[in-house]
Amino acid sequence: MNDAQMPVVKDLVLIGGGHTHVLVLRRFGMKRMPGVRLTVIARDIHTPYSGMLPGFIAGHYNFDDIHIDLAPLSRFAGARLYHDEAVGLDLENRKVLCQNRPPVSFDVLSIDIGVTPILDVPGAGEHATPVKPIGSLLDRWKRLTARVLAAERSLQIATVGAGAAGVEVTLAMQYALSRLLAEHGRTDCEPQFHIFSAVEGILPTHGWFVRTKFHQVLRERGVQLHFDSAVSSVSTGEVQTAQGEAFAIDELIWATEAGTQRWPAEAGLDTDEQGFIRVDDTLQSTSHPGVFAVGDVAAVVNHPREKAGVFAVRQGKPLEANLRRALVGDPLEPFIPQRKFLSLITTGDRYAIASRGHWSVAGAWAWTWKDWIDRRFMTKFRDLPTMESGSVTRDLERLVPAEAVSELSTAAMRCAGCGSKVGAAILDRVLARLAPVRPDDVVLGLEGLDDASVERLPPGKVAVRTIDEFRAIVDDPFIFGKITANHCLGDIYAMGAEPRTALAVATIPFGTEAKMEELLEELLTGAVDVLNIAGTALVGGHTMEGAELTLGLSLSGIIDPDQILRKAGMLAGDRLVLTKPIGTGTLFAAHMQLHAKGRWIDGAIRSMLQSSRDASVCLRRHGATACTDVTGFGLLGHLVEMVKASAVDVQLKLSAIPLLDGTRETIAAGFLSSLQPQNFRLRRAVANVEEVAAGEGRYLALFDPQTAGGLLASVPADRAALCVAELRMLGYEDAAVIGSVEPSSSRSAPIWIDV
Repeated sequence: MNDAQMPVVKDLVLIGGGHTHVLVLRRFGMKRMPGVRLTVIARDIHTPYSGMLPGFIAGHYNFDDIHIDLAPLSRFAGARLYHDEAVGLDLENRKVLCQNRPPVSFDVLSIDIGVTPILDVPGAGEHATPVKPIGSLLDRWKRLTARVLAAERSLQIATVGAGAAGVEVTLAMQYALSRLLAEHGRTDCEPQFHIFSAVEGILPTHGWFVRTKFHQVLRERGVQLHFDSAVSSVSTGEVQTAQGEAFAIDELIWATEAGTQRWPAEAGLDTDEQGFIRVDDTLQSTSHPGVFAVGDVAAVVNHPREKAGVFAVRQGKPLEANLRRALVGDPLEPFIPQRKFLSLITTGDRYAIASRGHWSVAGAWAWTWKDWIDRRFMTKFRDLPTMESGSVTRDLERLVPAEAVSELSTAAMRCAGCGSKVGAAILDRVLARLAPVRPDDVVLGLEGLDDASVERLPPGKVAVRTIDEFRAIVDDPFIFGKITANHCLGDIYAMGAEPRTALAVATIPFGTEAKMEELLEELLTGAVDVLNIAGTALVGGHTMEGAELTLGLSLSGIIDPDQILRKAGMLAGDRLVLTKPIGTGTLFAAHMQLHAKGRWIDGAIRSMLQSSRDASVCLRRHGATACTDVTGFGLLGHLVEMVKASAVDVQLKLSAIPLLDGTRETIAAGFLSSLQPQNFRLRRAVANVEEVAAGEGRYLALFDPQTAGGLLASVPADRAALCVAELRMLGYEDAAVIGSVEPSSSRSAPIWIDV
């Protein structure tokens, strides 16, 4: 049995994309474990490397320099990436509870969610910005730079906490803002910085040399130090200390000791007094075998250490090894962290102080050293190595109970025909847990055991029917179900019709019965969520086993025969309105080859999850004369269909066509969909094709096949601007007028592209 045929028998789930987990993903990518399905649940697609945060604030690094992109890394590891936040655990049933999707089952679980701020001072939660999570700080930093530039006086900026994080962030902000104001000739308005410390002094965990050196730097740069000044309350524009002093403060950064989220303890995991998960020397929970915790969220019982990124990084290799051992039932190996570690603390400019134990040095060379260390670490996740060959697991007995081996070993010889159907027991259980809507005109649906559904057609209406099916475009079956439903409903909305019923056709990869059942339920739950919002009943369908996950929907709708929107009907003088940006084909082609940024794919998914229902209503309200949805044939292919059916010409403005973020970059790099060459043949419909192709690179986006794309409609010229304005109010932020309809002419081809 080869890797592709290996059924799913165990689920390894990683919660969080912290420093330890990204190393685990990289190592699993180098040597995969067939039969084990790896899933990452992460709130952030781009996980920041904390050691480079001060350098980013100071302006030495850009966003991508300091962030590890989980999308290509997860794909390299063969992992499903779920962009969601874990909010709890069902330890009895071994499930992760998520904020926006169904629970995720696990056989082995690892938690690496970092820390969360402790804002227990009155008013701090409303008026302070914590250093962690880093994403929130970066968003606030952008707003602060704009605020400083616009200010007519020197702002008072304070940091609460005099540890390494507070000192580094303060100096980095001061350095960056001083340079920014100098560039704009505003040196008279440089902000005043403060550091509040509850104890006497700074950097309490570091040696005398480090403390003395930083104290000197802070004094030289005019940072006001407030020692033995625990902040007792925060209000708008003011900080009060326990000594009764009040300070006018315009911006407050919170860099005190952080805690952790409550849900691990609430779920029943053994935690310490601060809520950190207790683990033994193997990094496994002291209360629940098969559950691991690492990084800042973990408290290693026998080896307590301060919260530092170096310990999380060192846990990567031993965690990966013990996760593999836990999956096959081998004894776990202990890991003892080092006591001393190298610390490199920066002063905002390209200068750093290095220390390890009692040893310390300082200089610009120390910053260069730190920069080299940090960049080398980040390169590991950009220049991904080649996966080791010959890593296919053949010993099923080590992954599954003995009674399941016989069933699984026949995976390569599964029956075809009706013998390939998913078992009735699985299907019955899944359908019983779904809750599809039930319109009054559905006579027979899922509730019966009949061979087909029966629906009543309302008087005066005609039926609209369509079908579509495709392979999974994303790793998350729940999200894939939603995208498929939106894609299929697009045909109904393009006709101006009201969808009523749906039949589903699904292919589920073979695995243990429990794994197949869960996958089918997540897939159909996603589809049903979208169908229910559309008022569309799932009334039946067909499921089968296969090599990869697919889903299709056959939809029926109703419409007044006088209200049908068709591809024919465009009138000279109309304007062409596009409701969504294009680019999904090239983005996912790049994603398959690990060359698309996670935020690009995340943006494409958000676009695909947006329903065209409201857009359809809006277009009809503004008198649309013709309409289609933009899908597999690309924007130009579907426009050609409309042009031919309407016997008109079209003037297309290329620069007005909205593109998804990243589309230009992936097209320029040569990442195109496998359907692109066939779509490209339609360039013969462009009269000035040679001129456009030579002068405009994003011309290729016109041929990019779309999944769950937007609607393309012709709208009377006097209504087009109002139509686009309303579409944007409805959430279609990139809706645009992209061209105009002209009378049929004698030119060689009907479409002219204005660059």
